[in-house]
Amino acid sequence: MRIFLDDLRDAPLFDHFGVPVQWTVIRNVDEAIELVRSGQVTAISFDHDLGEGKTGYDVALVIEQLAHDRLIPPIDYYIHSANPVGAGNINEAMKSAWRFWERNWIKFDKLE
Repeated sequence: MRIFLDDLRDAPLFDHFGVPVQWTVIRNVDEAIELVRSGQVTAISFDHDLGEGKTGYDVALVIEQLAHDRLIPPIDYYIHSANPVGAGNINEAMKSAWRFWERNWIKFDKLE
């Protein structure tokens, strides 16, 4: 499942190459975290400011922790936020998650 986390915008219909892309639009942090924890998310596109006191960064921190604990498979990510500081924070958390996944990929692949 590919999720597009944004409180206002609709997901794009095409990627940067003009290829059709299907996103599941998620409007709040709690729903995004629930889906991430399920292990079904293969990609996520982040907005930072979600207008509810929680942010896309909160979701990225959960992903980072779950990656560290080897509880979810790798998730591709994109950041479409207009908030440069928030986008940078999300990027750092997701880069950290990817370091955990890359370091533990062989071990993770063998988990049941």
